[in-house]
Amino acid sequence: MSKTAIIIPARYGSKRLQGKPLLKVCNKPIIQWVWEKAIQVKSADIVIIATDNKEIYDCAKSFGANVEMTSEHHKCGSDRIVEVAEKYPELSYIINLQGDEPMINTSCVEEVIKLLKEDNNADISTLVSEIKNEDVDDPNMVKCVKDINGYAMYFSRSKIPYERNMGIAKFYKHIGIYGYKREALFKMTKFPQPEIEQAESLEQLRALYNGMKIKTSVVEYNAIGIDTIEDFNAFKKLVESK
Repeated sequence: MSKTAIIIPARYGSKRLQGKPLLKVCNKPIIQWVWEKAIQVKSADIVIIATDNKEIYDCAKSFGANVEMTSEHHKCGSDRIVEVAEKYPELSYIINLQGDEPMINTSCVEEVIKLLKEDNNADISTLVSEIKNEDVDDPNMVKCVKDINGYAMYFSRSKIPYERNMGIAKFYKHIGIYGYKREALFKMTKFPQPEIEQAESLEQLRALYNGMKIKTSVVEYNAIGIDTIEDFNAFKKLVESK
């Protein structure tokens, strides 16, 4: 029987915000905020936290999560997820939910799973939302250009498409959640990192570079992902105000 898993990669050594899975808001670590959203997803059969850090492992255990220790040497979250998925051969659909998305809507995760299961041509599924403000110039906000059928053409930290003619283009930001068909995940992580992935530091470019299909869906989503201390403080302020 094929099953669907949400795997949450959570590493300690983030370059921009060290130890962010353990940072607390209202006495609850960021990783717990993400896990509590994930276990509400009805289409998922299992939720697993994948970490390279004993402190994160112990923290996850303390709030009742399924958690797996992984190598410290993985170059990206997908490689960490593969190490876990190898232990679970029954998993046909694997969702990579970033451990720094504490405000992710469960409906967004459901949409990623639905996209993956309903499109026979899609190797990977993900989400985008329209940008209508100055954030389009922020390199921390990854932009996506998609084709007429909703398949991603390119992702970049730069502003894409370039506006030679102003006021025509729509801009979409990428939401950091991926769905993989099992064989696609294992295939992608075996490819070497191409120059465009290394330059942009975006692992989804490895899939596009090698001809894999990434299906996108446009959703309304403006929540805060925790990449920097400013992001963390904004999330903290928002939660505490409620």
